[in-house]
Amino acid sequence: MMIETEVLYAHIKTEDWLKPAAENLLREISQGKHGKVLVSKEFLHELYYVSKEEGTSLDEYIQRAAALTSIPNLVFQPITVEIDLLALTVMRQYGLTSLFDAYHAAKCLNADPDHHIYSTDQIYDKIPGITRTDPRDFTTKVVKNINSE
Repeated sequence: MMIETEVLYAHIKTEDWLKPAAENLLREISQGKHGKVLVSKEFLHELYYVSKEEGTSLDEYIQRAAALTSIPNLVFQPITVEIDLLALTVMRQYGLTSLFDAYHAAKCLNADPDHHIYSTDQIYDKIPGITRTDPRDFTTKVVKNINSE
């Protein structure tokens, strides 16, 4: 299982439309309910650029990155030349316009035996072999299960 940057970013922001789902999912991940969950190290680059666009200081970015990298059961996967080439190929073959989405897809295909990613981004649905779970759907299912007990 992999998790995409948007979920991690929602977790550290004060307000975000995805924050409730991100909080629930990351709580379960930190409790070990999903085993080890993979994260592409490219998330740090993506987080940097998104934070910078929002006017976040470098000190605040460092705090955000440190907070995210300290979440238990998240395993940060290195990027290799093979992943670089696979990401570019995925971009070309499936029409992805975001290099970061391509890196997440390449890492999901290469490093995650389940080829499963938590993301709201429907671009992953276009890539054969990847299964996407919207974190908002997951949260809804968790709430329904709790209410039915």
